[in-house]
Amino acid sequence: MLSFKPFVNLRLSFRQLKAGHEFLQAAASFSKPHRFVNLNNTVARWSSQHNTQEVITSTVANVKTKRPVRGKKLIQGTVEKTGFWNVVAVATAEEYDLENAYKALNKSDKYKPSDFFLQVYESVAKSNVDNESREIFLFREGSLVAWNVSDAEIKHIIDFVSNFEINQYDNAVVNDEIEVMPYTYSINSKNSLLNKGNICLTQEQDKCSFDKYTFSNGMTISVKLGIWESLLDRYIESLAPLTMDLKMGKRIKISREEMLKKTGELYALKHSINLSSDLLDVPDFYWEREDLEKLYLNTCRYFNIPRRTKVINEKLNHCIELVDLLSSHLSDRHHIRLELMIIALIMIEVAFEIIHYAQVFSQN
Repeated sequence: MLSFKPFVNLRLSFRQLKAGHEFLQAAASFSKPHRFVNLNNTVARWSSQHNTQEVITSTVANVKTKRPVRGKKLIQGTVEKTGFWNVVAVATAEEYDLENAYKALNKSDKYKPSDFFLQVYESVAKSNVDNESREIFLFREGSLVAWNVSDAEIKHIIDFVSNFEINQYDNAVVNDEIEVMPYTYSINSKNSLLNKGNICLTQEQDKCSFDKYTFSNGMTISVKLGIWESLLDRYIESLAPLTMDLKMGKRIKISREEMLKKTGELYALKHSINLSSDLLDVPDFYWEREDLEKLYLNTCRYFNIPRRTKVINEKLNHCIELVDLLSSHLSDRHHIRLELMIIALIMIEVAFEIIHYAQVFSQN
């Protein structure tokens, strides 16, 4: 039986662990004839020195949830260092209609589309608050990355792209899965890199644009994967009552039609992750650009993309096994119902024949 209950990690404070270690050392040093007498004395002495209720309270207070919220609210923890700016990545839908978005941006008085490549639009602000430019990358996969853009302006951009969204995500999921990173410009290095969670861009303008795109691409992969992780967590929670009914031997309270929809929902999520995204392979754009490919792979490793992809696929496989089990159970129940109906019809027919022969017999 599959269980989706979160693992609980209990952490004791250093003082409690040290006291427990002293207790074990004292217990190990007992001689055999006096082991139990000394053990009772040691337990009493340790209990008097350390409040049991305090230990329990402290332990329960340190219980961690299954999956901490990775995402950050819009520009929460904004960089205040001189020479640093923020880059924010957010995914709001499964797909954007970039062609119509491009037409709308051309009419906008704030941003102008500068480039269109690889199903991505790069837009540059017509006016800058400081010396650093403000840029936005719109990805067809339903995500955007904003460089040096304020919190209020990001909300305005999200409202703008909402007119071109296809299959919009829930706002609660979107707000929980936002990536924010600080970036600056490297003085000594000619190549852009990731350094202790900070993006260091090269000062070469032509190369910097491609580097920004590469970092943006890696961040969009992370936020999209975060969205899918949240959707899968919700899906798992919806299956929890069904698994509990199976465990208790109760009747499963779901119809075959609803189960078919949930099966389709699961396979659609698996399709999005493994077939419609670049999680399992490097995009074609980087095949002939080894320096950008290395930068892209480093960004993916920073966000732990390979391991997260492996974990979510393992969860999907377990969910598929459970869904197949539930579907098989519902199908068997449906077949049993049909068999009972056929038996009932046969019995009715036999009853009519008996009545018919009884009438004929009574007439004769």
